[in-house]
Amino acid sequence: MKSSNPVFARSAEFNGRSNAYGNTQTFPGYGQDQGYSDPSTWGTGTPTHEAPTARMTIDSVVQKTGLTLAVVVVTAFLTWWWTGDLDGAVSQDQLSRIYGAVMIGSLGAFALSMVNSFKRVISPALVLAFAALEGVALGGLSKLFDAQFGDGIVTGAVFGTFAAFAGTLAAYKFLGIKVGDKFRKGVMAAVFGMVGLGLLSLVLSFAGIQTGLFGFGALGLLMSVVGLVLGVFMLILDFDFVEQGVAAGLDERESWRAAFGLTVSLVWIYTNLLRILAIFSQD
Repeated sequence: MKSSNPVFARSAEFNGRSNAYGNTQTFPGYGQDQGYSDPSTWGTGTPTHEAPTARMTIDSVVQKTGLTLAVVVVTAFLTWWWTGDLDGAVSQDQLSRIYGAVMIGSLGAFALSMVNSFKRVISPALVLAFAALEGVALGGLSKLFDAQFGDGIVTGAVFGTFAAFAGTLAAYKFLGIKVGDKFRKGVMAAVFGMVGLGLLSLVLSFAGIQTGLFGFGALGLLMSVVGLVLGVFMLILDFDFVEQGVAAGLDERESWRAAFGLTVSLVWIYTNLLRILAIFSQD
């Protein structure tokens, strides 16, 4: 199997570069010197081959994903608490804290997401560090949206995110959705396109140019809906990786790669839902 998703493409096991247990050993062919044809070399010592490593399972993916999402939620809550109450007059110190949390969390999470996406051997520590920074960014961002657009918008986005997850999972399982190479490539091209547009809009905003692509107007609503649909498609790629990985007997460490991919997709869906709800809540 070969995945075009950069989150999963660095997995050696998933792309057929090692066997089901993660080993890369080779075996001599027929007629080659195998080192045991001479009886004098025979022995009864301990075998030198390594024991098989644990395999990735649905349970291991659920556990790693649950832990990763817990880190996101805890750091988001701590950031929300640290930035203070915004019901009354907002101080400059509070605004500095919120915008600082959003900027530092977003840039740090983006950098680690690139590292985790293209790292050949997934690192649990880097996945959890990404989750912590993502939580900091989401905590500050959610606080801003809650203060500007009223109570209930954050709760609605959270419930909507988990509803999208449950609905997509049900559709994937019961409708027998199959993921092909064209679908993978199309989704990832669209995702990178949106990320590129976001970075371009950010750079232009520093020059005083507002594109409106990620604002709260009609164009912003269109981009949010497209982003939400892409988030659902990303979840489908995640489910396919988990299903194919469990069937191939990948190393349990790959559960962290699945947890990372699922977390990225859920955060993507949440932020787009948050913006959609904010747009519709405007007078």
